[in-house]
Amino acid sequence: MQATIDLLIDLALQVDIGSGDVTTECTIKAVQTSSATFVAKETLVVAGLAVASRVFERLDGRVDFTPHCDESDHIAPGYAMVTLEGPTRALLSCERVALNFLQRLSGIATWVHAHVEALGSHPVRLVDTRKTTPGWRVLEKYAVRVGGGHNHRFGLYDGVLIKDNHIAACGGIAAAVARVRARGHQLLKIEVEVSDLRQVAEALSAGVDVIMLDNMENEAIRAAVKLIARKALVEVSGEITRQRLAALAETGVDIISMGALTHSAPVVDISMRIQS
Repeated sequence: MQATIDLLIDLALQVDIGSGDVTTECTIKAVQTSSATFVAKETLVVAGLAVASRVFERLDGRVDFTPHCDESDHIAPGYAMVTLEGPTRALLSCERVALNFLQRLSGIATWVHAHVEALGSHPVRLVDTRKTTPGWRVLEKYAVRVGGGHNHRFGLYDGVLIKDNHIAACGGIAAAVARVRARGHQLLKIEVEVSDLRQVAEALSAGVDVIMLDNMENEAIRAAVKLIARKALVEVSGEITRQRLAALAETGVDIISMGALTHSAPVVDISMRIQS
């Protein structure tokens, strides 16, 4: 995973710095050193400290990155999250890239925490989806966990999820499930996406492990949960908002999946301040 993150960091540095940071190189002497701090400008849940630190390492290993908080900490506006010491040019040239990672990942963790809190004491698992920023999936799903959420599958390679287009292309749920079983091993769990009670009954007849109720109203979800009767795990997805979470949890579902945990999370505000 570190190799993947390093590739992402290197790409970000190349995009931002290119052939050189002309402003910094013109105004700052190569021998100058400084100290700086990362300061939170709003209440947030911390995520991404190691990635931000790695940004400086990839450009200049002489930068000392000292965090004053841990991952998943809740911090208030004005809190000095990190102290940095080292070549001033490196501090300035890495500033935006490091903050982009830290603000984005802390933003997701903060956003997810708010959604987990909305569930209250209901024993429901809130999970993300594959609706992530291209190239950032490992990091964004990590931030979801930091915020108290859980991960769905990481990609098409690590779980079977038969969706509406698979069903249409195969000619039905039973046929799609049969094809998976013909090629998969005995430990492979099968999830099927359904949109109505007729499809719920088809999925139950096929003996699937997880049934995803997609874009269904709360009353229909309650009916589906009753019909499934613990014969499979029940996931609900589609048109999920934070305001709806508590009501969905009360229907008796096991899992709530939200693409918005990653694709709609706002970044948080963090700034770097040079002290000397």
